[in-house]
Amino acid sequence: MNSKSKENSVIKIAFTGGGTGGHIYPGLAVADSLRKKFNDCGKTVQIHWIGNSSGMDKTIVEKNIDQNGAKSADFFYGIPSGKLRRYLSFKNFLDLFKIFAGFASSFFILLKIRPQVLFSKGGFVSVPPCISAKLLGIPVFTHECDFTPGLATRINSRSASKILVSFSETKNYFSAADKQKVLVTGNPVRPVFYSADAEKGLAFLGLQKKNKPVLFVQGGSLGARQINSLIQENLEWLCERFIVIHQTGNKNTDQSEISSSSENVRKNYKPFPFIYSEMPDVMACADIVVSRAGSNSLWECSVLGKPMVLIPLTGNGTRGDQEDNADFFDSANAAIVLKHENVCSEKLKEALNQLLQDNIRKEFAANSRSLSSNGIPEENIASILFEKITSGEK
Repeated sequence: MNSKSKENSVIKIAFTGGGTGGHIYPGLAVADSLRKKFNDCGKTVQIHWIGNSSGMDKTIVEKNIDQNGAKSADFFYGIPSGKLRRYLSFKNFLDLFKIFAGFASSFFILLKIRPQVLFSKGGFVSVPPCISAKLLGIPVFTHECDFTPGLATRINSRSASKILVSFSETKNYFSAADKQKVLVTGNPVRPVFYSADAEKGLAFLGLQKKNKPVLFVQGGSLGARQINSLIQENLEWLCERFIVIHQTGNKNTDQSEISSSSENVRKNYKPFPFIYSEMPDVMACADIVVSRAGSNSLWECSVLGKPMVLIPLTGNGTRGDQEDNADFFDSANAAIVLKHENVCSEKLKEALNQLLQDNIRKEFAANSRSLSSNGIPEENIASILFEKITSGEK
């Protein structure tokens, strides 16, 4: 077989999404499942990822490996990305140039790759590739992880052949025409979460054994100042009751403050700017998780059956999606939600004291796990893409 024929036999699939880990990790889970499907058929597949040229998109994509130790994506392309704000700002005008540059870049990237499909996991960076793919006649599939669809998903849905959602109720937020394109798949979770090993998590943390419950605190891939401040305010109290594992975000770790703390804090507080491939194992060894309410973090906790204290992002900088997500898990008795005036030391201690009771913690854990017990979403999505690609093969 000559090189040209060999190139034509490779199945090329493009993915897009970025801005935060929440727009990347679920897409990588789909990529891993899709690659396995084609490998099982003896076919070679290339995964091409289009993400933000700035930020941590490239690092996350290139560092992510599947269960066999192979990279999830074969190629990464960074494009300029503007933000679609809902309020008046001069930055909206400036970002128009970034959006146009992103569109031009993604158009020529897709023209060169000519993938069989484009799968979008959302974020502002995904909008130009979805529009470009539509213009080039490349089928687009877009996924919304949150309870209510974001602006990027609403725009991408106009280019999409199918709109995939995590919650059945999300379908009601689309127009009558778009509802016909909606499929409920659940939210993708990386395969490594299904095989996470608590013992490996403890080893990574340098813990020989758990002499206290492990409290894992995360604020998403970029960190969360509100959560970080609340943890710092109550660090002594927390370290008396827990081993506290804290993903602070890359800009929020102050080692000098930790070194000047009490012996109890120095012994039981373990901050990390960001946890990469070890995240599933670390979460598996946790007894309770304190987190924002991004959909991806919630479903990862659900797969591992973790009781949660959720502090959703609220205010002018959000469309309220995290509150909707948190309320869903709260209604299922899988999480205790703190928001608005309840984000305070007193309410945090009250919530954690409640979950320190074995019977209550076990009840919340069981309820959390039950929410993700109907199938494996990334396999559902991979099957949809696989069917589309193979049905179009000559």
